[in-house]
Amino acid sequence: MDADLQDHNKLPDLKLDAKQAQGFLTFFKKLPNDSKAVRFFDRRDYYTAHGENASFIANTYYHTTTVLKQIGNGLDALSSVSVSKNMFETIVRDLLLERTDHSLELYEGSGSNWRLIKRGTPGNLNSFEDILFAKNDMQDSPVIVAIFPNFRETGCTIGLGYVDLAKRVLGITEFLDDNHFTNVESALVSLGCKECVLPTEITKSSECKPLYDVMSKCGVMVTERKKAEFKGRDLTQDLGRLIKGSNEPVRDLVSAFEFAPMALGALLSYAELLSDENNYGNYTISWYNLNSYMRLDSAAMRALNVMESKTDANKNFSLFGLMNRTCTAGMGRRLLHMWLKQPLLDITEINSRLDLVQAFVEDTVLRQDLRQHLKRICDIERMMRIIQKQRAGLVHIVKLYQSSIRLPYIKSAMEQYDGQFASLIKERYMDRINYLTNDDHLNKFIGLVEVSVDLDQLENGEYMISPGYDSQLSDLKNEQESLEQQIQNLHQKTAVDLDLAVDKTLKMDKGTQFGHVFRITKKEEPKVRKKLNAQFIILETRKDGVKFTNTKLKNLGDQYQKIVEEYKSCQKELVARVVTTAATFSEVFEDLAKLLSELDVLLSFADLAASSPTPYTRPDITPSDTGDIILEGSRHPCVEAQDWVNFIPNDCKLVRGKSWFQIITGPNMGGKSTFIRQIGVNILMAQVGSFVPCDKATISIRDCIFARVGAGDCQLRGVSTFMQEMLETASILKGATDKSLIIIDELGRGTSTYDGFGLAWAICEHLVEVIKAPTLFATHFHELTALAHENSGQPSGIANYHVSAHIDSSSRKLTMLYKVEPGACDQSFGIHVAEFANFPTSVVALAREKAAELEDFSPVSIVSNEAEQEAGCKRKKPSEPDDMAVGAPRARQFLKEFSELPLDKMDFKQALQEVKRLKNELQDDASKCKWLQQFL
Repeated sequence: MDADLQDHNKLPDLKLDAKQAQGFLTFFKKLPNDSKAVRFFDRRDYYTAHGENASFIANTYYHTTTVLKQIGNGLDALSSVSVSKNMFETIVRDLLLERTDHSLELYEGSGSNWRLIKRGTPGNLNSFEDILFAKNDMQDSPVIVAIFPNFRETGCTIGLGYVDLAKRVLGITEFLDDNHFTNVESALVSLGCKECVLPTEITKSSECKPLYDVMSKCGVMVTERKKAEFKGRDLTQDLGRLIKGSNEPVRDLVSAFEFAPMALGALLSYAELLSDENNYGNYTISWYNLNSYMRLDSAAMRALNVMESKTDANKNFSLFGLMNRTCTAGMGRRLLHMWLKQPLLDITEINSRLDLVQAFVEDTVLRQDLRQHLKRICDIERMMRIIQKQRAGLVHIVKLYQSSIRLPYIKSAMEQYDGQFASLIKERYMDRINYLTNDDHLNKFIGLVEVSVDLDQLENGEYMISPGYDSQLSDLKNEQESLEQQIQNLHQKTAVDLDLAVDKTLKMDKGTQFGHVFRITKKEEPKVRKKLNAQFIILETRKDGVKFTNTKLKNLGDQYQKIVEEYKSCQKELVARVVTTAATFSEVFEDLAKLLSELDVLLSFADLAASSPTPYTRPDITPSDTGDIILEGSRHPCVEAQDWVNFIPNDCKLVRGKSWFQIITGPNMGGKSTFIRQIGVNILMAQVGSFVPCDKATISIRDCIFARVGAGDCQLRGVSTFMQEMLETASILKGATDKSLIIIDELGRGTSTYDGFGLAWAICEHLVEVIKAPTLFATHFHELTALAHENSGQPSGIANYHVSAHIDSSSRKLTMLYKVEPGACDQSFGIHVAEFANFPTSVVALAREKAAELEDFSPVSIVSNEAEQEAGCKRKKPSEPDDMAVGAPRARQFLKEFSELPLDKMDFKQALQEVKRLKNELQDDASKCKWLQQFL
């Protein structure tokens, strides 16, 4: 904000004469309308934006409209704002890296002649990389996705193609999806998509509204293209030019899909990949399998705080911020970003990562040595991309060289390790390093650099080709040194002739205006004035002295300048030759980047596990169809990392048939939300390959984590709190399987108590009886705890837990204990929490009175079995088995009808009316069935 204001004060003047202004207005009016495009015009010393763009920049970045100026008069007047170079760079970074809802265009020219020189979008940063990453590492590798949806009665088939322009990777896949597009959402999250290309024609249909909602939730910018661009006819031929290797596997891959080739064809056109010959033979393509990784939607990513947010108080607020202890310049960070969005499902690969982390945790010296060496590694991926684009100089070659010569040190550190995972480290890293550094690969590159680059000049910050690398360059260097010696000799001879001390009184200057010249102070000039006038040419007299030359110095200077230019030209040609040769090592460096970034992330995991005040532990991983989820002494990694927190660990035992579905009750601020989130975070960390913050952990692999947590309104998208709650719950009911993990917090609080409770009960029964996924269900509906006792003696798999709190009997003060204990909570603590918030005493007293009245009128008072045995019970008489046989199918029918409601196509009022209709029908049937009466 302060920087913006400072820049506002230094606002460049908009300098246009009447002719220039008129020419520009003529050009500007011809530009096509594009509401997402922010257009800048390069005026050499500053930039300008105009029209709606000018107002947007004034309001968003300067926070005032006083910066707006007008070009032209009357109806032709155009709002304009001028932007300094620093402010332009700030805006570029914000638009493309943070906001992700605009494209950026940069024009250069003058008058009415302007041309587009750069275009960038959140998914395509290539044109602006020099601005975006000049002072910062590249944090993430953005992906552009194209989707071609084909709607049928049986569902929607999604054809999807994607491109990662930074890594030069293409992907293709096709899958069926539901009307909430849950699979699309998982794919967008997993790929780290920033931009999505859709056919213009389908975007007008009502069926696509939920797809736009998914894009909005995932922070993806939608770009529309004509349906004609979605064609797969020449795709195989086009890919043949882009993909390295044989065409046959590409043809087989593309022919396996019906709609995905159309999406990928549109993407090649949109990203203009074929227009740049540097792309030819440099891309790879693969089938993206949705089932290769744990699926995470945007709600789960938010609920588990996986990625960083602008609102984070510190870096440890997010899982990524906590786990990011990477050392390489950007590569490790980007890989960690990807791993957290793509937790593994393959037990072998998970255990392989855990084995390596364990080795690094147990051997402190090895871990610290390797991390020290990795700090010297540059961003190899980015260097190679600059080289392949032919924008590189010697500085990029030298950085790759300096990284390459660290490899023997990394290998040497690994050779010292002799623990139980020595063979794995040898196979995974040392053998690959040996291969990459042999004489046909990196040793050859190192030799090239040592021969061609003058490494001695690096200390002076100069990147030069070594004179000995080329005979012509060597000759020019010798000639240059000879001329320098002649000029030095002439300097000494002139000093003798003028009776002046060399360098002390008679100085030799070299500048762009006069080349080599003699200079004396004005004080010395009268002593030699006669000789100066007779033998020399006086060039300039200023305060700092008198500059003069003679014919001999001028000739030597001209010859020297000519040789320097030839030397520079020769250097430039040789640099281009060296860069071209370095580009042939691209595959070697790509493999090296993968190896070092993976090593970096695993060392980061180990460093986190070893340096935590309470140590992390290695989880035991079991297949998804066997084993339980047992976390003993589990903690939330981000919460315990906060300075002010003394975290109280808790056990979580999700046991099949016993406590697979857990209902957690207890007071607000008692730790329910933190507890259920930490279970999700622990499982995600384990499947990424990290140790977990527990005393002991056994985890049955989960294919998906669903989270319905929090009540953030989406009113900007026309979705109320309750509707958002229902949409997220509907996606759980339709997308979850028995291999998923479900986390639900405070379901049903967005509507009336009875409606909310009815929905919560029905959803719980559906999750237990139909989906059968391990579930943590935190609620204030204490009546839901009766679900654990519904099946008359048969194990239901439902268990009650509560977060404990203590109320002082005399003072009525509430103390949170933050321990999760078996059994249901026997009372609500809302009024006590209100006391915490310093409510007026009279309000608290009235609240107690009204709560007591409502409890007296309550038709059902549900208590735990133990309480029933100790005291009288107000529960209604249990229903007969015949009633249950009639009532349970009717309840399931109610739930099925509810889950099939097209909530995404209804407004809030319609949704409530439909739910009320279903409830009324159920109440009518309940008049003949005691089991249903109890259910209601």
